[in-house]
Amino acid sequence: MTAAIQTRALLKSYGDTRALSGIDLNVERGAVYGLLGPNGAGKTTTIRVLATLIRPDGGSAQVLGHDVVEEADKVRAKVSVTGQFASVDEDLTGMENLVLVARLLGFSWRGARLRAAELLEAFGLGEAARRQVSTYSGGMRRRLDIAASLVVTSELLFLDEPTTGLDPRSRNQVWDIVRAIAAEGTTVLLTTQYLEEADRLADRLAVIDHGTLIAEGTSRELKQSVGGRTLHLRLGDPARRGEAEAVLQGILGEVNAGVDSESLAAKIVHDDQVTQTLSALGASGLAVAEFNLAPPSLDEVFFALTGRPAEPSATEPEAAP
Repeated sequence: MTAAIQTRALLKSYGDTRALSGIDLNVERGAVYGLLGPNGAGKTTTIRVLATLIRPDGGSAQVLGHDVVEEADKVRAKVSVTGQFASVDEDLTGMENLVLVARLLGFSWRGARLRAAELLEAFGLGEAARRQVSTYSGGMRRRLDIAASLVVTSELLFLDEPTTGLDPRSRNQVWDIVRAIAAEGTTVLLTTQYLEEADRLADRLAVIDHGTLIAEGTSRELKQSVGGRTLHLRLGDPARRGEAEAVLQGILGEVNAGVDSESLAAKIVHDDQVTQTLSALGASGLAVAEFNLAPPSLDEVFFALTGRPAEPSATEPEAAP
């Protein structure tokens, strides 16, 4: 069986701006594959090329065994796309939106209403089916948008930053939907700038930065590639943080701020460094309230790979389909 997605040396530029610089991808069927990177990294451009919305400038791309340039119609017949912003009509009800999409896809009126009702119930929108979408919360609109992409079951679903701007509860609801879609056998290509989202959802990840693929693998493989573990310390006396940081630097080198003003974090290369650190802090009269060793997070992986945290940067140039 052919892969769901295969790209080789994929190139795309917008004027003088290079959005994709030779991307190579191989996505297996039935997987949730994550494209991870900040805004401007090339994630949305990759989806636009694969969904046949724009043509690449060079390289090749096949989706479900079809070339995205030579067989664009065949690709479109097998994929669905949910962009970064909800595309539903706010003046219509949830039911009317889905019926409209179903009718455009060739359903009879009866079949369209049945499919719309089925999807609204599945996505937890049954009670809101007769309400105008303008009254929906952001999470509800996002769920309706994804439901509209699934009126016809596609072999491949592109989700471009599906949880951007959502509150934690709505984000978790979208995550549950993505897992359910994948469980039914649909391949999902997910772009995200949220490290936690990639860690929880994706079977495999590609880290993209400035249009270049800089790492690929499972979340565990990417973390192992960085190596080492991180020692997290919480001080008994936050006022002595500067002293504690100096002690840690003498043993471990670079020290980072922890999650709050009472904590510090540093990479551990050898296990005996933990004992040395705690002993040195004790000898200096610096009390440690708690400590733990943890594998590197995806945030630390991204920093190690790119030299900067995974924070949003400039957005990618817009291009007409």
